[in-house]
Amino acid sequence: MVTVSHLVEKMIEKKPFLEEALTRGLINYVALANSIKSEIEKELNKTVKTSAIMMALRRFSEKNKKTFLRKGAIKFDETDLTIKSDLFEITILKSPASINKMKKLYDIVDFEKGDFLTITHGIYEIMIISNRKYRSKIEAVLEDEKVVKIIDNLSSLTVKIPVSATETVGMFYVVTKAINWENINIIDIVSTLTEMTFILKEDDIPRAFTTLKNLIEDSRKR
Repeated sequence: MVTVSHLVEKMIEKKPFLEEALTRGLINYVALANSIKSEIEKELNKTVKTSAIMMALRRFSEKNKKTFLRKGAIKFDETDLTIKSDLFEITILKSPASINKMKKLYDIVDFEKGDFLTITHGIYEIMIISNRKYRSKIEAVLEDEKVVKIIDNLSSLTVKIPVSATETVGMFYVVTKAINWENINIIDIVSTLTEMTFILKEDDIPRAFTTLKNLIEDSRKR
């Protein structure tokens, strides 16, 4: 039998940010109950009291607190954060010729000096992110390729992930959620087994660094 509680849970779980705000106690129960009241009445085909919806919201919030805490219970004991600034991103259409040209890019970048280069192959596109000082040389290599978009003024923020955390459900959710919660736009994410690199606008790096630093410190206190 479909109940008010069942419908409330179903609606809230479809909206992760609303679910978190509710769990954090940032939502006005009366306002939220009134906003979903008509939808619940439509589903049940009968009139429902606002107080009944509010009670269902409170029960869901209390029940979800334990789950919410488990979602964030990733231990970042061996984690550190690394920032690389003054980057740019260029995306081109993928082709046999462009694939062959990728090899030349590795000869341009000086990795011994800590310079940055990451190449991501999609189904139809190739994305290259590197230091802005190499832009003219990289563009020269890709001269005959179809450029989809170029984004300037970027920085990378890399989170070193302990190997044990790679088998933890919700790892990406916890980190990306922390950044999104601060209204920081993630341009791209590049990851390996134990590294998660966020490509962000340079202006957003200080807030993102502080956000992830706090996330790491909080996890160590648990």
